[in-house]
Amino acid sequence: MTRTGVWVVGARGNVAATAMAGARAIARGATDTTGLVTAREPCTRLDLPPVEEFVFGGHDIREQSVVETAERLSESGVPDDRTLAAVREDLAEIDARVRRGTAVNCGRALDLADGDTLEDAHTTREVVEQVREDVASFRRDEDLDRVVVVNLASSEPSVTDPERYDTVESVEAALDGDDPDLPASSLYAYAAIVDGHPYVNFTPSTGASLGGLRELARERGVPHAGRDGKTGETLVKSALAPMFAARNLRVLTWEGHNILGNADGAVLEDDANKAGKLATKGGVLDSILDGPTHNRVRIDYTPSLGDWKTAWDFVHFEGFLDTRMKLQFTWEGCDSALAAPLVLDLVRLVAYADERGEGGLQPQTASFFKQPLGVDEHDLSRQFDLLVDYVERHVEDAAPDPDDGDGDGGETEDAEEVEA
Repeated sequence: MTRTGVWVVGARGNVAATAMAGARAIARGATDTTGLVTAREPCTRLDLPPVEEFVFGGHDIREQSVVETAERLSESGVPDDRTLAAVREDLAEIDARVRRGTAVNCGRALDLADGDTLEDAHTTREVVEQVREDVASFRRDEDLDRVVVVNLASSEPSVTDPERYDTVESVEAALDGDDPDLPASSLYAYAAIVDGHPYVNFTPSTGASLGGLRELARERGVPHAGRDGKTGETLVKSALAPMFAARNLRVLTWEGHNILGNADGAVLEDDANKAGKLATKGGVLDSILDGPTHNRVRIDYTPSLGDWKTAWDFVHFEGFLDTRMKLQFTWEGCDSALAAPLVLDLVRLVAYADERGEGGLQPQTASFFKQPLGVDEHDLSRQFDLLVDYVERHVEDAAPDPDDGDGDGGETEDAEEVEA
């Protein structure tokens, strides 16, 4: 059986701890697969790597262990005491595989790391080389066939001039020149892609979105996907906004006010770190709704909420005979419980693509992200159609050929060509 490793950037964070606890709870029969898209049709028709077999490791800048993170989350009820007891030893084993990470160019909000970070007294190139060695050691030590690198770290400020890194050569020059503007997420992405590890950016941070890193992924045949997981208010927007467009109802105003209380909420108190998050949340409506719309999103830190979040949305729209009407909804959810299963889904999907040599962007994953790379469509149902089409194409390719009877379905279409 193929052994799949998952190297998590931000391994001691809330989403990471919840995803790892969930995977181990599934393996131990302590929970079911509710919330996993890949656990239902049509994805069950694909031969995806089982979540139960994932081996986890990662990087983080925090001293707090994965077990301690899960214990703190359990105080809010997720995971519950029974589930935590079932996976506590597993989480301790995972924590032993967590290495010191980097927070280079992650903004002032992350400068207060409670321990030394990997870049201390190192050049940018040396930081990357250490990351590469950490992942390589993980693969060797755990006898893994494949490692998927997933970014679950806190949001970084946006890169001010991303066009500077539009080619592989420019990225390499930036690394050699100790460029202080390359953020940690892109260093991790480079380290993953250059060594052939599939990469998923579940955050609004830059990651592999730079032109040079996308080019590198195409050249090396490495699948990557991102960015910013779509789990709550924006998920509802991408499902609801097409209704207004289809009924030719003019949306005049869409106000969204989000409050959350976890560490990500605290990081987003800093305006620079918040800017990237607001861009991915606010941009969803632009490609769905016709005409000018007052579209504003707020994010505020509310410590007492813990890992829970609330979003209140106000939609002011106009219908027949210039009639003005209103819709309001409130979304309340557990931030990590919404995100964690999607992380496991994405690992399964990019590992599957990697097994079949489908490098570059993965448009079939668009429905998982607020700002899917290479896909301009934001209508949730149309995004999900990309995944359905992907599954059907692969199932058809895997079906036995009645002419030769050998079951050879031929080569699959390149992921970048599917995007186009």
